[in-house]
Amino acid sequence: MRFILSFFALLAFSTPAFAGPEAFHDGPLIPGYGKIATVKSDQPIPAEMVFKVRFDISKGAKAGEVNRSLDTVARFINMHLAAGVKPENIQLAVVLHGQGAADVTKDEYYGTQKEHALNANAPLVAALIANGTRFYVCGQSAAYYGIENEDLLPGVQMSLSAMTAHALLNAEGYSLNPF
Repeated sequence: MRFILSFFALLAFSTPAFAGPEAFHDGPLIPGYGKIATVKSDQPIPAEMVFKVRFDISKGAKAGEVNRSLDTVARFINMHLAAGVKPENIQLAVVLHGQGAADVTKDEYYGTQKEHALNANAPLVAALIANGTRFYVCGQSAAYYGIENEDLLPGVQMSLSAMTAHALLNAEGYSLNPF
């Protein structure tokens, strides 16, 4: 019995502590979105590193909620700025297709697809565009879902297809973020 109690006491004291969500805080550029944790990284970022990264988003958020993948784009900006990367060295593009395309539409269209909700993504998309992020909607998905160019949030562009947008961005040197 004493052995069992000693074992559980040892186990209780040896369990690692996790910081959890409270370890995350607003980043330096896009407050309220893309929360980051301070990390002591062993992988240095070269001073003149230029990040040309594209994100692929096919999943839409629940009605009236922020798309977690769009929040990831804000996190990419916030964490790299916090790590000392120059703003002009962060060049991002987002390609949306499938149900993700609705998350960059104006409230009038968005509400017809998402339970009459307002598009909670609009302020985040505007902040990302204001900081140089490019947005492309797959024209083939748009045709399927009845999204017109006029339905897109300001600054969001229509592409022939997601495949086309990815190929063109790849030719411009944008790598695909796997997350």
